[in-house]
Amino acid sequence: MSPSPEHADLIASYQKLVAEVNKKTDLVRVASLKGPQAMRAAMATAEKAERRRDVMASKLAALGVVLGD
Repeated sequence: MSPSPEHADLIASYQKLVAEVNKKTDLVRVASLKGPQAMRAAMATAEKAERRRDVMASKLAALGVVLGD
């Protein structure tokens, strides 16, 4: 069974957000080599991306879409 077009768009957006979170988390490790201020800025950006991902996951859950992380 394939998801409806609306759900498919939301799932694609969620998958992009997951990739963004992974990328920004990796950037925190790189920024840690540049100093504490750079690391804090990278962590703040990664946390924002995580919040966006979590909001999208909750929207999908409200629609009854089960995500297989």
